[in-house]
Amino acid sequence: MDTFAITAAWMLAAYLVGGIPFGFLIGRMRGVDVRTVGSKNIGATNVFRTVGKKWGVLAFACDVSKGLLPTLAARHFASGVSWLPLAVGVMCVVGHMLTPYMKFKGGKGVATAFGMLIGLAPALVGTAFALFALVFAVSHYISLGSCSAAVFLMVAVWFPILGTDGYRNLPQCVLVTLVAAFVIFKHRANIGRLLSGTEGKIYLFGKRVTGNG
Repeated sequence: MDTFAITAAWMLAAYLVGGIPFGFLIGRMRGVDVRTVGSKNIGATNVFRTVGKKWGVLAFACDVSKGLLPTLAARHFASGVSWLPLAVGVMCVVGHMLTPYMKFKGGKGVATAFGMLIGLAPALVGTAFALFALVFAVSHYISLGSCSAAVFLMVAVWFPILGTDGYRNLPQCVLVTLVAAFVIFKHRANIGRLLSGTEGKIYLFGKRVTGNG
């Protein structure tokens, strides 16, 4: 099998794995169709709000894993194609956002992109996650934390810091920037609610989850 066929097979497999709608499946196991409640999104945040906190955490972990594990597998088994791990990770994110199992309607891609970036640049994504956690802890808005982390990634990936190659790895810079921009685009409804003051808050401890998010 030639390099093109191998690369195509990796990317197709990554898309199909990324498309597994864990949030929807977890909701159905608990008797909830997350497409009909809350924000009607199949991502972990809506599972957290509508099914329960521990189930939302499980959905988040599953969505992270489907970005992380294929990326690590590509790094280990396809080292001959330097850009393939990044391409595999991006296809996982695209699969989550446009899942083929649900008429190409999916989640917002934050958790899966987080997993992909852990596999590619652990220090960079660790810093982005710390920023997300700080913004979320202060504001109680997951959407605001997610968009803040995405903006940070769009800028930081271009500079040779935190274990990245900066301008020396142009494909990585461009693709990470595009994924981060797409994540922000998928949050456009949340951004509108943030600006209007109607975005729901999430409290991990002591208070109930509020709003649709």
